[in-house]
Amino acid sequence: MISRFLPVRLRRLLGVKVSSRPPAYLLIDQPGQLTPLLEALDRVDEVALDTEADNMYHFRTRLCLLQFLVRGEVFLVDAQAGLKLDALWSRLASKHLVMHGSDFDLRLLHDYCRFRPKSIFDTMLAAQLLNRPRVGLASLLEDHFSVKLSKDSQKANWSKRPLTQKMLDYASLDVWHLPALRDILTRELAKLNRLDWLRQQCEAQIESGLTGFAPPDENDWRIGGSERLRGRGLGVLHAVWHWRQAQAERLDTPPFKVCGNKLLAAIAEAAEAGDAEAAILAKVNLGKRHPRLIGSLAAAVRAGLERDPSTLPRRRGRDPNHAPLTMAEVALQDRIKADRDKLAAQLSLEPTLIANRAQLAQIARRPQQLDEILLPWQAELLRHLPAFKQG
Repeated sequence: MISRFLPVRLRRLLGVKVSSRPPAYLLIDQPGQLTPLLEALDRVDEVALDTEADNMYHFRTRLCLLQFLVRGEVFLVDAQAGLKLDALWSRLASKHLVMHGSDFDLRLLHDYCRFRPKSIFDTMLAAQLLNRPRVGLASLLEDHFSVKLSKDSQKANWSKRPLTQKMLDYASLDVWHLPALRDILTRELAKLNRLDWLRQQCEAQIESGLTGFAPPDENDWRIGGSERLRGRGLGVLHAVWHWRQAQAERLDTPPFKVCGNKLLAAIAEAAEAGDAEAAILAKVNLGKRHPRLIGSLAAAVRAGLERDPSTLPRRRGRDPNHAPLTMAEVALQDRIKADRDKLAAQLSLEPTLIANRAQLAQIARRPQQLDEILLPWQAELLRHLPAFKQG
């Protein structure tokens, strides 16, 4: 069993056969099947975890499958089977979790059952701190274990039952190599003295995940480009955006599958330009995909044209953190950015990992709050930059 967690190159040198076959697993989709997983969790301090959701196929994102690797055993839990999972969550909360790209998973689990992990090792964050050119799980598994994940399963409808053998095999591979990948990345991070950087990143990821997914906002309809609209276009955009949401919910499909923002913007811009209802609808090409929606869309356009723009939800007052920088602050931001980029090149890091664009603006505005804006390792790097010292 241990040999299967060694890197591919080492396994070949040792004469260990490299297998691309998925591991054996236990699918838990019936009451009473949870006991082996709970007993396995009671014997360990660490678990590899992944999730599958259906956000590409339904209006509201739902948790569909949970994948666990517990000391060499893979368990797949059908989250759509109506199982009582309270005992699972209570045990999992005390474990160290090995995950990949955990941001979505943590938000999903928070909204599902208010789950908060004790600690995590995120292999994607680790790969980023090592400046890997490819940090996706599929790429890392291919690079280290000669494993190729099915692209079809990556985009599969995980809410559809029964789950196919191909999908279950894919799900098991998602966690099977995580401990070995963690060990490889840990050794490389240790050589660069960046393990504490990763610890801080992972702790911040946990805190960020506890906010869950952003709730609906009354100004969500203000899509990109809406700031150019002043009159009728605003009323029409508000109406057709809400029409799309209503149709997506009725059809139980993601809004973008009804129509994209580009089409909504074109409709609103035509209304802003003074086009009549017929001319506006002529720009719409929903006939092939959703022919039955044309009538309700026409009604939405008509309602938008008749609406007084002054009655629409108002934009919130400008956030002080997003107010335009003064000339002196812009100059300071540019100096810090230039020095940050030089330092990032020296460290072989993506510059935005040290401080992204929004954080640079905040620092330029309030340099005395550096430690509140950044993580400790990021703040320590910036603190010694010439531009920051001068600023």
